[in-house]
Amino acid sequence: MPDVFKTQRRIEFRDTDMAGIAHFSNFFAYMEQAEHALLRSLNLGVICKLDGREISFPRVNAQCNYRQAIRFEEIIDIHVVVEKIGTKSITYGFHFFRDETPVADGSITVVCCLLSHGERPDSIPTPQKFIDAIKPYLVEA
Repeated sequence: MPDVFKTQRRIEFRDTDMAGIAHFSNFFAYMEQAEHALLRSLNLGVICKLDGREISFPRVNAQCNYRQAIRFEEIIDIHVVVEKIGTKSITYGFHFFRDETPVADGSITVVCCLLSHGERPDSIPTPQKFIDAIKPYLVEA
């Protein structure tokens, strides 16, 4: 069984529409915020220095499936796992709950890129130190 990173978020007024329901687009921000929290907990980041190189993880795919509406002031639990580790890519899975009731599921796929100031990012194999840090969260297929 993989480790699951857990975080919470309160739905803010600015996240909602006129009916007080969280707008669907906010789930993508919630996923990214949860990913950042997971990486910070591992002393990593979506931009970090590893092996003397500055790397970043641009998003190449994001999706979300909605099951129930969430509203202003509700607290949601966000569970994060790693669904897949490729040579250059990582897919994170996100599961949203309100009082243990599933409200949405989503994923984000990122690609490891070398950052050089003023140049286009180039994809590179994900450093082993990064892989080793996130591997406990990998869902076994």
